[in-house]
Amino acid sequence: MTLTKATHASKSGDFGKRKAYIKRYWQLYALLSLPLIYFLIFRYGPMYGVQIAFKDFNLFQGINGSEWIGLEAFREVFAMNDFYITLRNTFMLNFLDLLVSFPAPIILAIMLYEIRNAWFKKISQTLLYIPHFISWVIIGGIVYQLFGTQSGMVNAILQGLGMDPLPFLTDKNSWLITYLFTGVWQSAGWGTILYLAALTGVNKELFEAADVDGASRMKKIWHITLPSIKPTIITLLILNLGKMVSIGFDRPYIIGNTAVREYSDVLSTFVYRIGLESGQYTLATVVGLFQAVVGLVFILGSNYISKKVTGDGIM
Repeated sequence: MTLTKATHASKSGDFGKRKAYIKRYWQLYALLSLPLIYFLIFRYGPMYGVQIAFKDFNLFQGINGSEWIGLEAFREVFAMNDFYITLRNTFMLNFLDLLVSFPAPIILAIMLYEIRNAWFKKISQTLLYIPHFISWVIIGGIVYQLFGTQSGMVNAILQGLGMDPLPFLTDKNSWLITYLFTGVWQSAGWGTILYLAALTGVNKELFEAADVDGASRMKKIWHITLPSIKPTIITLLILNLGKMVSIGFDRPYIIGNTAVREYSDVLSTFVYRIGLESGQYTLATVVGLFQAVVGLVFILGSNYISKKVTGDGIM
């Protein structure tokens, strides 16, 4: 009985401390409520519509009025040849993006961090950030103006030099290279922000000690700079691996065309075709749910492997 009373008193004391803490810092909790409300309304609220994947959805009858069909829509989607082609392309483009685009902001951040001239550093950062704020529609127009086979500026220069034009946007392999490096140009500068923030916390005494030991700049980068941002790199890598099965609609749709559809047709454009163009909302929801589940498996799996191999993870 005494032990029970002591436990109850301990719990009451802990509750009182938490209540006092919340009362003292209520402004922080009030600020936290805003993103929580956002997620509840715009992230968790739409999950109600996931049941469309298990219904023969009728736009006029609504979600509740539509007939349940179980897993029939899943069987129909998994029997489509186009689904596997777009799934393959999604994995391929995301994997190549990971190989090409993921290291780019790390390298850029280290280069910016090593620059000692303050004004040059600020100008470089500004120029690198600007592409992130340009719409993919505008970027698509720039790409076609530069790399179009007939009217592109690059091919006009090549023809002026007596060379044959290159099919940047009409040959699937050339298009793939153009797609990847356009993505690097658009995202690399903005991606440096997190790494530069992590680098500001590096202990300067480590570099001073390395200078005393006669370490070269490359050795300091390899043994001090990179290990210092290792947790940030691992966290962002895990988050990127979780997106392997999801891909943005605008980039492949705007830069792609019928000549390279074998590579440019991805799950997001597939959902657009069967969902908005064909009105098959049930099938589109099935593909979206498939992406969400596989993405969750990827992010949990990569986090587990990261913890086992390096001891670092995000969960």
